[in-house]
Amino acid sequence: MSKQYYLMAQLPDFSVNSDKSVLPVTYEYFDNLCRRFLTKEEISVLDGLSLEPERTESKTGSSFVDAWNANERELRFALGQIRALRMKKKFDTASVSVGQDIVQVARTATGMESPLAAERYLNDYRLSVIEKLRPMDSFCADYVFYYGLKLLLAQRMKKFDEEKGLASYHKIYDGILEEEGNL
Repeated sequence: MSKQYYLMAQLPDFSVNSDKSVLPVTYEYFDNLCRRFLTKEEISVLDGLSLEPERTESKTGSSFVDAWNANERELRFALGQIRALRMKKKFDTASVSVGQDIVQVARTATGMESPLAAERYLNDYRLSVIEKLRPMDSFCADYVFYYGLKLLLAQRMKKFDEEKGLASYHKIYDGILEEEGNL
């Protein structure tokens, strides 16, 4: 029987969009548990697991993580391009080709008045990407990485606070306008 079976059997199921304030496990716990069961190569992939992939494409050794990174990279380039156009600034897309569906997601998110609503929308989109890419075999290394990304996304969203976020948004936005001499 595979080591991933024993690993996954120890991890509780959870929902990213749950209203519960506490997740059943932390990413730190997940990471420490994984190190007991995964190979060196798989741990290397785990160490590179991120919601913010590098700007340049690189192979990780996991088809699931590579697909996630490619999709998230395209989304970030699309968001950056749209935001730069609105601010009349240049943005280097590094010649990345972005699919129309991702451009539409980025347009919808950047068109929202509330930054929190935009983040929730992007969270839902990212979750749908993770679910679409989810491996069929629940006891393979890619499924472990799927669980890790889902956990990272859930932890990130638990950090959002509407009042603090709005205050921070206005502070950053006012700072940008001051730099440009528009305030």
